[in-house]
Amino acid sequence: MANPYLPGWEYIPDGEPRVFGDRVYVYGSHDRVGSEWFCDYKLKVWSAPVDNLNEWTCHGVSFSTRDCDGHKSDVDWTDRELYAPDVVEKDGKYYLYAYIVGAKGCVAVSDKPEGPFRLISQYSYNIENHYDDGTFIDPGVLVDDDGRVYVYCGYQGSYMAEINGDNMYEVIDGTYKEKIIPVEEPHRFFEACSPRKVGDTYYMIYSPQIGSRLDYATSNSPTGPFEYRGTIIDNGVDFPGGNDHGSICCINGQWYIFYHRMSNGSIMSRRGCVEKIEILPDGTIPQVEMTSLGFEDYLNPYKITMADTACVLLNGGMITEIDEFERIITKITDGTVMGWKYFEFGQDTGSEAVVKLKVRGCGCVGRIRVMIDSPDGEEIGCGEFGMNDGVVTIPVKNVCGRHAVFFRAEAGYEGWAKSMFDGRCLFELKSFVFKK
Repeated sequence: MANPYLPGWEYIPDGEPRVFGDRVYVYGSHDRVGSEWFCDYKLKVWSAPVDNLNEWTCHGVSFSTRDCDGHKSDVDWTDRELYAPDVVEKDGKYYLYAYIVGAKGCVAVSDKPEGPFRLISQYSYNIENHYDDGTFIDPGVLVDDDGRVYVYCGYQGSYMAEINGDNMYEVIDGTYKEKIIPVEEPHRFFEACSPRKVGDTYYMIYSPQIGSRLDYATSNSPTGPFEYRGTIIDNGVDFPGGNDHGSICCINGQWYIFYHRMSNGSIMSRRGCVEKIEILPDGTIPQVEMTSLGFEDYLNPYKITMADTACVLLNGGMITEIDEFERIITKITDGTVMGWKYFEFGQDTGSEAVVKLKVRGCGCVGRIRVMIDSPDGEEIGCGEFGMNDGVVTIPVKNVCGRHAVFFRAEAGYEGWAKSMFDGRCLFELKSFVFKK
């Protein structure tokens, strides 16, 4: 599946990927389209076979703070939104750790990784002067090889504690520890703790204070200290950025970083994405770029590409949902660049080639330039769009091999008339396809 890897109508940010048995499960928040607030009152679980990451299944509501979709509320002390959960397995049971806005978080259990999860308890602890009154913000949980259980949390400051593995909700006295990831340079911790153990090394994936990145730090102990190692991904490079939250996961021998990016002109409409990564022998993870690939090795230019898989939006342009069936790029203005990485064009057959773009007219005319490899790369074609809905056909150079593709929009007006169209949406893009 290309990015975003779940169906276009689904919004699962803050993804925590976990492999249980022969399936990979994604646990995350649930955003509401058009909402002015982060997240929903319910959590949903999606999964796919580890050997077929194109077949994602929705398991429905797994936990909620309000009655919804036929699922009764699982808590009786609040009805606020659920943020950024995590799920771990211990002794054949699956434990959900949930943060509830402005209220004490909780732990729930299920016999199945997809849930639904049954409430066990709120956290139980004896911690003095706990700065957020025990809400355990955005918990990330680690079950170590020796069976000991640790929870890592934080917002504008990180902290952790060991959990009693016999009941999975009681904080063991004396284990609470603050500032496991410093807020000072170079760590600059902000939020989104996600622990993983790779070999003998403990990784903490998190969001730093500045930017829209997922950084990571490592330690030889689950309690730290953690050494800053670098950035894994930045969802704001050549794209409208926002907060980020996610983690790493090994699926069938390949490592991935799960993250999210923005849509609908809002930081409250986030869609899950994924990129392949490497963990080098020295434990470092080289930074990767945002692409349209998702779990794929390449995109096929001769199949229809939907506009909402764009990974580059410069000088305007916004992916927005029209309804459950359609998501487009709108607010395309003079100079907007839209990009997709990466297509495999195959061998050069010598045939004539065109790219066809399905557009919604906005009462303007102009040109669409087609570039490869970079927004300022080689121009392989240029064509005109009109005022109305339709298909724009652009003859292009017959290219071969692997390339990123970019479209640059230009208003078709000169002189004083051009200023009348400054900032005006020229057209909206639905999809496109290359043909030979």
